[in-house]
Amino acid sequence: MPRLAFVLLSAIVCLAVSCGAPEPRRATPDAEAPRPKVLYLTHSAGFKHDVVPLSMRLLPEIGRQHGFDVVVTKDLTFLSPEGLKPYDAVVFYTTGELPLSEEDKRTFLAWLRAGKGFVGIHSATDTFYQWPEYGEMIGGYFDGHPWHEEVAVRVEDRTHPATRHLPDPWVLTDEIYQFRNWDRSTRHVLLSLDPSSVDLGAEGVKRTDRDFALSWTSTYGEGRVFYTALGHRAEVWESPEYQRHLAGGIRWVLGVE
Repeated sequence: MPRLAFVLLSAIVCLAVSCGAPEPRRATPDAEAPRPKVLYLTHSAGFKHDVVPLSMRLLPEIGRQHGFDVVVTKDLTFLSPEGLKPYDAVVFYTTGELPLSEEDKRTFLAWLRAGKGFVGIHSATDTFYQWPEYGEMIGGYFDGHPWHEEVAVRVEDRTHPATRHLPDPWVLTDEIYQFRNWDRSTRHVLLSLDPSSVDLGAEGVKRTDRDFALSWTSTYGEGRVFYTALGHRAEVWESPEYQRHLAGGIRWVLGVE
């Protein structure tokens, strides 16, 4: 082949394959996708926790730092079919029998089962006692809080995004729940109370198996569920460990981690 023709052919091939030059940056799906949208519901039909107003201020800040947007409301109309449409996950800090219609209850569980996320904080297990499907979804019901003191919390999963940053044990002061209608075999436990750190003879202790789970995950159809019993006190909400605990749980139900 004449030298000039060889040079021209080489140039054409070089242009076609970029001659080893870096390819142009392509936008990743994450870069193009909108931030996940989370609804934070704080409707109290029973006991009203003093920390709720603080949580309503902090959770949107936590979301901004961890890649999701939070809309805060006490309005149950957001749990209607139209109200749920914009959201990828719902967070409950609620109490009592929320005045939700039977149709909206069915819609909510169908929405979750189709691949959305649910996060329950603290008294979310003190909610909807008359709605058994809700109890099955969240994993159990509040059955008293025998301790409100400094405790040691065991980290049972060191790899989950909600717990991998925590010290083990995690020592904190908070109101500690126990649960009924709860079965470890149906949940993935993240945190549990170290029973050696409390008085098991305290008034109100009902569980005899010494198994006091405090945070867990499960699936619900194609959806994901994360629950943490912690979060009664303001100083817990203000701690970086707890904020990352919540953020990791929310990101997990969103499928981000």
